[in-house]
Amino acid sequence: MNHDMEAAAQGASLNALDALNPQAGIAGQLRLAVQYAVLAPSSHNTQPWHFIVDDDSIVLCADRMRALPVADPFDRELMISCGAALLNLRVALSHCGLGYRITLFPSTLDPDILAHVRVTENAGFQDARLRPLFDAIPERTTLRKPFDRTPLPDDIKRGLIEAGETEGATVVCIDDAASRAFIADLIAQADALQFSDPRFRRELACWIHPKRSFDGMPADAAGVAALLDVATPIVASAIRTFDIGGGMAAMHRTLLEGSPLLLAIATERDDREAWLAAGQALERLLLRAVESGLSASYLNQPIEVETLRERLRTMLGLNATPQLLLRIGYGPGPVERSPRRPLHDVLW
Repeated sequence: MNHDMEAAAQGASLNALDALNPQAGIAGQLRLAVQYAVLAPSSHNTQPWHFIVDDDSIVLCADRMRALPVADPFDRELMISCGAALLNLRVALSHCGLGYRITLFPSTLDPDILAHVRVTENAGFQDARLRPLFDAIPERTTLRKPFDRTPLPDDIKRGLIEAGETEGATVVCIDDAASRAFIADLIAQADALQFSDPRFRRELACWIHPKRSFDGMPADAAGVAALLDVATPIVASAIRTFDIGGGMAAMHRTLLEGSPLLLAIATERDDREAWLAAGQALERLLLRAVESGLSASYLNQPIEVETLRERLRTMLGLNATPQLLLRIGYGPGPVERSPRRPLHDVLW
């Protein structure tokens, strides 16, 4: 099946969820719910997860073969991505009217089993506030282009903070010019450090594809084709070869300066439970943003460099640990969604 046919088939399956909702058995609903779970964001669009559907339960597992050992040596971002998928799963189950009970890290023998979700039609936990977020799941995209400079109303900011805090995270909106300038400098330093490392460049290049694929980032969406002034098919090769840290820093500074809102997500602890919570907070916040017509993208470079992460924490005055740094604003229009792996690749 070619990519367009695969995307059309997946879209048809997604649209079928509402039609099947009253009649489908639990197993059928769970398979469809997984298709919404995998629309979560992930670093480099690695999609580092797989799911096991068994009768009335779904098991969420980490796929360490899709890890980023240079940029994410402790699998922190991998776990955050899986947490975002777990939030989507909860939203889809709530939309179907299914209650659920979640056990995190249920196996002492297999650390890749992250969550066991047991589903029932008439019992278990339900969060009614998740149901309205369902339609936002397929609309959520990552926008790597400049935002409209229109300021965000205070009530929208409060809604984003509330969404993250509901999942146990600390959310900080960064508005003042001095803080934004400080963060821009941290991003520049992080870009310089990361791109000076050939291992980082090789890893990034492995996830940049010249044509549409089921995972990774299209070369034209990676933000470097124009910077390098090379043809799209050789972007990955150019990234492997050249240290473009200075150019990336300048590009990210421009994006930051034009973003109406910077936002940090932090957690009290910095362990696997906290990372899953951060991912759920991230996705709940992003879906609330979609409801308000907003888009987002990531400026996590200072968090990926430990010394800069500590400086960011100090600047923000946090007793918690920063996990994510986002820019949020109104996009210029519809954005093509990142591709997703076919269901048979992620459903075991």
